[in-house]
Amino acid sequence: MPRESKAARTARAAEILTRLKAEYPDAHCELDHENAYQLLAATILSAQCTDARVNLVTPALFRRYPDPAALAAASPADVEELIRSTGFFRNKAKSLIGMAQALVADHGGEVPRTMEALRPIPGVGRKTANVILGNAFGINEGITVDTHVKRLAGLLRLTRESDPEKVERDLMPLFPQEDWALLSHLLIWHGRRTCIANRPRCGECVVAELCPSRREA
Repeated sequence: MPRESKAARTARAAEILTRLKAEYPDAHCELDHENAYQLLAATILSAQCTDARVNLVTPALFRRYPDPAALAAASPADVEELIRSTGFFRNKAKSLIGMAQALVADHGGEVPRTMEALRPIPGVGRKTANVILGNAFGINEGITVDTHVKRLAGLLRLTRESDPEKVERDLMPLFPQEDWALLSHLLIWHGRRTCIANRPRCGECVVAELCPSRREA
């Protein structure tokens, strides 16, 4: 592919966003939640696990531990049993309880609304913080880069990076800040429904003509 100017890449990114918005007008976070605490717990559970599997587990978890105070006092063994099917359940149980204890001890039992306050919480990295800020509070501080976003950003040649935070830095200047949270959902939905890993349906893809990696029919 010939070297693309910054202006050309920005214009192409704008058209990609327009087409994905039209294709997925209902794109949203697919982790079921009713509040920021539930979203934070579900996001921690989603590591190396599908959203669908997490959504099967969280109803019982939230019935047992409806708020951070309840989860902060939980037995690790009890939490492990509830979340076992999500994988890595011992580490996730430790993160969940540590997260709840931090919320109770440092934030009055509430999920904080800044990147700086979220990052030190057990189980929370920049990706998780972006999920919470963008979806629980409507704050577009960054772009959530999960495996789908990283993969599609690379295929679309919007970045040459593989580190999620470097991918995020490449994407942020290409898209309006008010669309950063939505962009993640659009790319995730597209990655799950059309640009599927190892079997992309390029013939059905609304951004195929804008994609340097498209496969010819």
